[in-house]
Amino acid sequence: MTSRGGLDEVKAEARPRGMRAAARRVVAHASALARLERELARAELKRKGGTVGAGAALAVAAGLFLLYAIGFGLAAAAAALALVVDWWLALLIVFGALLLLVVVLVLVSRSLVREGTPLKPEQAIEEARLTKQVLRGTRAG
Repeated sequence: MTSRGGLDEVKAEARPRGMRAAARRVVAHASALARLERELARAELKRKGGTVGAGAALAVAAGLFLLYAIGFGLAAAAAALALVVDWWLALLIVFGALLLLVVVLVLVSRSLVREGTPLKPEQAIEEARLTKQVLRGTRAG
């Protein structure tokens, strides 16, 4: 049994043969494939959820800074009307800086939310579609 043909015969005898064994192997492979696709979908949703969460947190921060900006703006207006001296200009500069910060945070937040949406596992869906095509015997792509 040193020839290549003899070794192949031993391997073939060790593996169960027949339709039932083949069907079991197909079911086992399909089950493993479905499990892997679920894991891919879970990982993709986790990544996108984190991105959307970061965008939402920045939007909340922008809202908080907008509240402070309005407060400083009103304080500057009140100071300007009451005293008409130099210190109101300092308050107005703070108001402008806070407003600029709000604009930057809103733009970054919007970018992160757009990057993470829609919240569907696109890679997993595409992989499932390609797998289905291969199992049906059609060409992928």
